Amino acid sequence: MATTKISNISADGVNVFYRSAGSPSSPVILLLHGFPSSSHQFRNLIPLLASNYYVIAPDLPGFGFTVVPEIRQYKYTFASLATTVGAFVDALKISKFAIYIFDYGAPAGLRLALERPEAITAIISQNGNAYVEGLGAFWDPIKVYWASHSTSDREVLRNSILTFAATKWQYHNGAPNPESVAPEAYYLDYALMERPGNKDIQLDLFGDYGTNLPLYPKFQEWFRTSNVPVLAVWGKNDEIFVPPGAEAFKKDVKKLEVHLLDAPHFAIETNERAFAGLILEFLQKHGI
Repeated sequence: MATTKISNISADGVNVFYRSAGSPSSPVILLLHGFPSSSHQFRNLIPLLASNYYVIAPDLPGFGFTVVPEIRQYKYTFASLATTVGAFVDALKISKFAIYIFDYGAPAGLRLALERPEAITAIISQNGNAYVEGLGAFWDPIKVYWASHSTSDREVLRNSILTFAATKWQYHNGAPNPESVAPEAYYLDYALMERPGNKDIQLDLFGDYGTNLPLYPKFQEWFRTSNVPVLAVWGKNDEIFVPPGAEAFKKDVKKLEVHLLDAPHFAIETNERAFAGLILEFLQKHGI
């Protein structure tokens, strides 16, 4: 099994931490994580894909071990995340790649796809949403904050979602085997969220997520016109991005596979081999 390498690279004025494995001469898979995790969520998947692909997984700004210098005055928006991801692949001199999008990785990755559609060879969506049908009730208090931008509604999110219990819930809720989920996953996520100033970064991103919804029709149009193959593998027990979001791809994607697993939001935990098998078979089927 391939060894995962730990690296850092400067991109967009940010010191991006990333994990990689496989030969740089192989076709590329870019893995984009979600809230509140980091490339750590892919720690077990990366070596399973690396025999056939060059697999890279960056930590987005505000997450994991990526460092944003204070002098950079970084604006934590999804437009900024997409720009940084674009600068990251440019710094690595990567021009074409399949993209694995999960949670926050979806709008960041799909924004990048709109900017450079020729770069994307395939999409693997793991609870990576591009349809209003995919937004579960979890988003209701966040929608209230989008409408009000009030301090009180912001604090509701801080005290409900940005807690250890809520972090653990994302891994355990809907998991058929929660006792098998490695506790270091959610402990690490929460420990990094507890860094000074990080919870305000997360609240800024909650507030900005609403800017992604007006782009959904553009994402969907790109699915139709690009003919990009899409593999949707979702945890069917996810209450954040619900299964109708996976089924909605059927409206626009011609080369589509949908698989709903008995798994929670972080479906990849304890299901890495199932994911690897589906991804490898799908990419090989489409000559990638």
